[in-house]
Amino acid sequence: MPASPTSHAQIEAAFTLAVERYAALGVDVEAALATLATVSLSLHCWQGDDVRGFEQSGDLDGGIAATGNHPGRARNGDELRQDLDQAYRLLPGRHRLNLHAIYAEPTSPRPRNELQAEDFARWLDWAAATDRGIDFNPTCFAHPQAADGLTLSHPDSGIRRFWIEHCQACRRIGAHFGRRLGSATVTNIWVPDGMKDLPADRFGPRRRLRSALDEVLAEPLPSEVHIDSCEAKLFGIGSESYVVGSHEFYLAYAVQRGGIYLCLDAGHFHPTEQVADKISACLLDVDGVLLHVSRGVRWDSDHVVLLDDDTRAIMQELVRGDVLSRVRIGLDFFDASINRVAAWTIGARAALKALLAALLEPLDALRASEQAGDYARRLALMEEAKTLPLGAVWDAWCLRQDVPPASDWLAEVDHYTATVLSRRS
Repeated sequence: MPASPTSHAQIEAAFTLAVERYAALGVDVEAALATLATVSLSLHCWQGDDVRGFEQSGDLDGGIAATGNHPGRARNGDELRQDLDQAYRLLPGRHRLNLHAIYAEPTSPRPRNELQAEDFARWLDWAAATDRGIDFNPTCFAHPQAADGLTLSHPDSGIRRFWIEHCQACRRIGAHFGRRLGSATVTNIWVPDGMKDLPADRFGPRRRLRSALDEVLAEPLPSEVHIDSCEAKLFGIGSESYVVGSHEFYLAYAVQRGGIYLCLDAGHFHPTEQVADKISACLLDVDGVLLHVSRGVRWDSDHVVLLDDDTRAIMQELVRGDVLSRVRIGLDFFDASINRVAAWTIGARAALKALLAALLEPLDALRASEQAGDYARRLALMEEAKTLPLGAVWDAWCLRQDVPPASDWLAEVDHYTATVLSRRS
C-alpha cells in the first residue's frame, strides 16, 4: 500500500527545529543550502538504456556489463530524453547531462571517427530548451575496432588512428556543446585497453597511449567552453592483469601536460582504497578533478549510489577542502534489474544528500579541535554530526525546489511506470 504524502506542515516544523540544532554547533543551514544550490550533478544517460546506445553495433565489452532485464528500457533518443526529464523532475537543483558518443542520432549512419556536432542536434536542442549543460565521452568500446580490448594503445597504427580520430571528433563536439549552451563541457576520455593475462611488455602500450593522447589533445580549445579529462581504471573484465591507463599513468600525464582534469571513478580502484583520500593529493598538482560517483560491490559493478560511508567521505573531502569550484561531479552506474528512472533518482538524491550532510558538518568546530590537538573532541563531533537531523533539512530543501520530499517521489515513478514505461514492449 503506498505511503501517504508527507505533511508539508510537519516538514516545516521539523526544519525549524533542525536549524536550531545545527546552529547550536555553529552551522548555518541557510548558507549550506545556498552552496548546495550552486552544485550541478552530471546525470549519466546510459542508466536509461543499459549502455546500449543507438548504433546497435554489438555486445558491450571493455569490462562493462549491465545485468538484468527490467521492463521499460529506453529504445531511442526520444524515450531516453523523456525518461531523463522525469528523473530531473525528482531532483532538487539544476543538473547536467553526461552523454556518450554512441547516443548520436545522425540522419544517416556515420563511423565514429567521423562524428560531427550535427549528429547530436536533438540532444543539444533539448538541453538548450531545458537549460542544461552537457558533458561528453568518446565511446572506445562496443565496436569491431575494439574487439581485442585495445584502442589508443593498439599496436596496429590503423586501429590506433581510428580511435585518435574518434577522440578528436568528440573534443570538437564537446566544445560545440559548451559554446551553444554557455557552460563548459567536460569531455572525458576512458579507454578499456589492457590484458587479461600477464603482459610481456608494459612499457610499449603506455608509450603508444601517451603518444596517442598527445595527438588527441593537440588542438587547443578554449577553457571557457571545453575541459579535457582522462579516466583511469584498476582492472576490468578482459583486463584483469594489466590496464594501460592506470591511475598512476593518468596522474603523471595530467601533471606533466597541464590543463587536464583527472577523473576519479569510485569503482575503479581496489575495494579498500578510498577515493576521498586521493582528492587532496591530486588537486595539489592537477588543474581539476572529475568525479564519477559510483558504487562497486566486490568489483567495478557500477551499483546504484547510496548514502553510504564512501559517498559521504567523498563529499566531505570536497567541502572540507573548499574545492567544489575545482571539481565536477558526475554519476556513473547502471542497473538493469530495477526501474531505471528510480535508479537515477535514488542515486542522484543520495549523492546530493551526501553533499548536504558535508555542508552541514560543524566544520569550524572540527578545525578548531584539530588545531588545538584535541583529537578526542574532533572525533566526538564527527560522530555527533552523523545523527543530526539531515533528513529534516533535505525535505525542506525539496519543498523549496518544488520536488517531492522524503519517499513521496516513488508515487510519481509509479505513475510514470504505469502510463509510460509499461507501454514499451
